Amino acid sequence: MAGATVSTSSVTAVTDSKKSYLFPFILVTSLFFMWGLAYGLLDVLNKHFQEALNITVKRSTLLQFAYFGAYFLMALPAGFFMSKYGYKRGIIFGLLLYTTGAFLFYPSAHYANFNAFLLSLFILASGLTFLETAANPYVTVLGSPETSEFRLNLSQCFNGLGSFVGPLIGKALFFDEGKGNGVTNLDSVQLTYVIIGVVVLVIALFFYRTSLPEIKEAGLQDDAGGAKAAKPLFAHSHFVWGVAAQFFYVAAQVGVGALFINYVTQYWAGTSNGQAALLLAISLGLFTGGRFIGTAIMKKVAPNKLLALYALINVVLCLVVMMGKGALSVYALMAIFFFMSIMFPTIFALGVKDLGIHTKKGGAFIIMSIVGGALMPYVMGIVVENASIAMSYAVPLVCFAIVFYYGWKGYRRA
Repeated sequence: MAGATVSTSSVTAVTDSKKSYLFPFILVTSLFFMWGLAYGLLDVLNKHFQEALNITVKRSTLLQFAYFGAYFLMALPAGFFMSKYGYKRGIIFGLLLYTTGAFLFYPSAHYANFNAFLLSLFILASGLTFLETAANPYVTVLGSPETSEFRLNLSQCFNGLGSFVGPLIGKALFFDEGKGNGVTNLDSVQLTYVIIGVVVLVIALFFYRTSLPEIKEAGLQDDAGGAKAAKPLFAHSHFVWGVAAQFFYVAAQVGVGALFINYVTQYWAGTSNGQAALLLAISLGLFTGGRFIGTAIMKKVAPNKLLALYALINVVLCLVVMMGKGALSVYALMAIFFFMSIMFPTIFALGVKDLGIHTKKGGAFIIMSIVGGALMPYVMGIVVENASIAMSYAVPLVCFAIVFYYGWKGYRRA
């Protein structure tokens, strides 16, 4: 209707009381820690399995393929599940899958079967897909749209905290060099994942007994309150670029971490696996600190501008890493983690902004793009075999360049 005013509110809640959002926000934020823990352990397992199961670097990257491949295959089903049954049921189902995958690590370790580990990890990551598909958009709509990037970055700080704790656990249990059996014994893997499975199951029971407000997406309305046709999802250019940016960002993040321990032990003479795992934990500590610092900076600096700046800095740091200059290059590699810190939540929040009735589906597609983390480490493995570990970091360099473009221009809503 000509001359009609249009409301672009993306979401409505069961209640308008802001106080009702606080506890759900805290509860859902706890999930970010749990999938951060799973990711933090992944890169340590990569190196551990190379030696415990006598597999090559390229083959060990199949762990990342199984983990992030689950996101590609399960993100859309998770989005459809959430659209039909709601966020709460999606979260509970994801937690149950997480528990199942964790418990399957026990027989996988008993038989020392790498393929069984891949299946266990795929099931575990399928659960994480449900959690991320639910939690990321849920946090963005638990409050004012103007502060959605801030809220998601705040929740993602706890994801970084989980990622920091993971390598510390791995160093203590998987690379216990003082006992002499930390590299080849898989008993610690069994124990670690059984405990994780029990904890996640308890969290699932807690969610089952807790009431959560369901968020409903609202379509566009004219001034008479009549529904107007929604703009097609893929007609939102900022969303399309968001999917691409998230694909390449996760590809970079996973690639940087997957070969971290290999890189440190090769280019910093005299560094052991355990020491390299500790440096990885410190790097993820920088990642966590970067999220808190970046979240604070976003109160003064536009999220897209900070994203572009951080991506450009990481392009330069990747060049230093590619030089393979001992401690200098290792420090540059560690610094990359700090500047990656705000990228995932910022891209996600910018990508789903103002999608209206497409919010859940759009969130699912952005989570689906995490498959970049399944593909790029394998590409880096090929580069390692044909050139060197240092040169393989040209792959994340290109990825960060694409993230820079998104923060510079691609985020704009047409």
